[in-house]
Amino acid sequence: MSTTTLNAAPAIITSEELLEHWQGHRRLTRRVIEAFPEKELFEFSIGGMRTFATLVAEMAAITTGIDGMAYGKWNDFEAKHKEIEEIKTKAGLLAYWDELTEKLNAEWPALTPERLRAVDNSWGFYEGPVVFILQYFVDNEIHHRGQGYVYLRALGIKPPAFYER
Repeated sequence: MSTTTLNAAPAIITSEELLEHWQGHRRLTRRVIEAFPEKELFEFSIGGMRTFATLVAEMAAITTGIDGMAYGKWNDFEAKHKEIEEIKTKAGLLAYWDELTEKLNAEWPALTPERLRAVDNSWGFYEGPVVFILQYFVDNEIHHRGQGYVYLRALGIKPPAFYER
């Protein structure tokens, strides 16, 4: 792991606000998961895209990266993703999602301003400041949640309001 850091600048958002921003997105994604009928969550797709359950597994696996961001201990992403894909019920996915929410809350204090500025390599996919890795995590969730919105609309189901986080 590199010790290169970004230059410190005055904060425009607090650590607590940053966590709330991410958790707000996670609450909305949870409501999208809830909106899916059980069968379609695991089977429905459009144009060769992955099912929403598979996308949820990816988003959840990425969220487990809190340990990497906070402590520099990156788990085996592919193994974690496959493990989550083995969950075959909506209730099981939601329960795992909720466990991750608690994990984020518990581990967040270790994600110090110094750690956010440190350069790390997330699973060998991306090397950069941890704050940029975190932004990617949120961007990835927004992107995949958008796919969920398309699926819900194709199924004739009104998705949750995107601005109610």
